[in-house]
Amino acid sequence: MSKPLNEIKLAFGSDHAGFALKQELKAYIKEKVGAVEDFGTHSAESTDYPDYGHAVAAAIENGTADFGVLICGSGNGINMTANKHAGIRSALSWNAEVAELARLHNNANIVALPARFISTDEACKILDAFLRTAFEGGRHQRRVEKIAFEEKIH
Repeated sequence: MSKPLNEIKLAFGSDHAGFALKQELKAYIKEKVGAVEDFGTHSAESTDYPDYGHAVAAAIENGTADFGVLICGSGNGINMTANKHAGIRSALSWNAEVAELARLHNNANIVALPARFISTDEACKILDAFLRTAFEGGRHQRRVEKIAFEEKIH
């Protein structure tokens, strides 16, 4: 995707463990991107991460969002949930370099963050790297095309 940053529609989702970091990231990025939509949760009360992982993945699938940001305690559960959706390539990222490579080589469309293991400052760096990096294509394109599972009957 080659949209300018100020035209990107960004979808956020988190469980209770990621709620505070999500609020910080939304405030940080809202003036830089075209639109931000928060699919919840909307408090720090205990909740289930799949609800928000599915909602953000669906927004990307149906085109109402360009990219997603998902946050839970470890980042794992919400990342696994999003990756159950066809066409979603969610990447668990704990530093900016991992996020950059996820976009550059894997054409990731969601970044998943481990709220209990990174600072707000590091999360901002990760989000910046994720959003400023374009997919390289080339030799990576055929690999990305092989990610989606298609059962072949012989």
